[in-house]
Amino acid sequence: MNDTGDPYEKTFAALPPAPGRGFARTWWGHAWLRALEDSALDGEQVRQGRRVARSGAVGAVSVRPGGLTAVVRDRDGTAHRTDVLVQEFSQAEWDRLLGIAVAEAGYIAALLDREVPPELAEDAAAAGVELLPGMGDFDPRCDCGEWDHCPHSAALCLQVARLLDQDPFVLLLLRGRGERQVLDGLEARSAANARARAQAQRETLARTRSRAGDAHGTAADAGVPAEEAYAAARAGLPPLPDLPRAPGQPPTLDTEGEPGGLDVDAVEFLAQAAAAEAFRLLAEAVAPGHADRPAPAPLTEAEDAVRLTREAGDVRVRSRLAAATGRSRADMELAVLAWGFGGAPGLAALEDDWTPDRAALARARAAVAAAWTDAETADGVGAEAGEGADGEAPVLRRVRARWTQAGAGRQIRLGREGRWWPYRREEGRWIPSGPSAPDPASALEADPEG
Repeated sequence: MNDTGDPYEKTFAALPPAPGRGFARTWWGHAWLRALEDSALDGEQVRQGRRVARSGAVGAVSVRPGGLTAVVRDRDGTAHRTDVLVQEFSQAEWDRLLGIAVAEAGYIAALLDREVPPELAEDAAAAGVELLPGMGDFDPRCDCGEWDHCPHSAALCLQVARLLDQDPFVLLLLRGRGERQVLDGLEARSAANARARAQAQRETLARTRSRAGDAHGTAADAGVPAEEAYAAARAGLPPLPDLPRAPGQPPTLDTEGEPGGLDVDAVEFLAQAAAAEAFRLLAEAVAPGHADRPAPAPLTEAEDAVRLTREAGDVRVRSRLAAATGRSRADMELAVLAWGFGGAPGLAALEDDWTPDRAALARARAAVAAAWTDAETADGVGAEAGEGADGEAPVLRRVRARWTQAGAGRQIRLGREGRWWPYRREEGRWIPSGPSAPDPASALEADPEG
């Protein structure tokens, strides 16, 4: 994504061709595609748009309040400026949407995790705010001369479904506000709600003291419940300071010699890594909805060594961390690659060769059996993701929690958390090839070339 400097406009680089895969994986991505299909008077134009989008003919996509723009090329190279307009929310609609979002802490946490809770869309719709577009909400404009959806505008909408999968704030930007403006609005409403609750608590405390004073003849002799006293004291706490722009810099250990055999470079690296991790944790702690999210499991020493290795640029530091965990340099590099794709769960998929129990295995087999059947009908396109040239589902052989595609150098691994991790065969070793996916077909589609 290229940031234009304008908080109300974002430009996303052209997405690579997408042969053999659906255009949406999330429920809100599928809702966007349904709006496209319902809006188009001619279904053939949408089918042609799929072929255009799959060929990689859609250029960089500019997203702004109320509209999308991209240059889409025909097979002969002819370029067409294509726009799709979407209705922006009014100020009243934004007020209702943000009010609904702050009423449930889980909604804010989900948005920060780039998820759209179905309940948020349902609550908004009940309040008269249609978060997702519906029939007739797209207004296509293209210099090819078509007055309805043409292959170019359909291709643009299809590519935007892929962007929405990655970041639902794209949808909110189309509706009129960028991510920063949405988060600021949520924070302001959360703070206002907190002040209102604090005021109500202070009034309750005052009434309690007054009643106690009346009962005993003097307010000075009256006690108050500890819970009320604590709530009143907490309400008077000062606001949190602003988050620093970047992690702090630890002091340098530059000396004329190694003090007591101390490895100065290693200590400086650990100090810098600790500052960066502290900054990350602080940023999460002050983010809206943090208190309502479950605390992450602490890292083991082996996991933390991989995390540190990923941050280390010094070869000596990387070698020492590998040795400390009993890994070779090559094994540590694989672990770092896996960590980059998915943190601790990604590392577990690499190193935890586990056997699912009967229930987990039954769920996994059902997911594998349904994956390619679902892909055939996910967005109205024929047989797609992960299939062979003849349109049939791939042949997978299972060993414990790992399914290998025969003769293709591909493998998918089921993690204990229920996600599927893609792998490719390279020089006799299985190499992580991408982040996890919620279903086997999506994982198997990861590029075998990395």
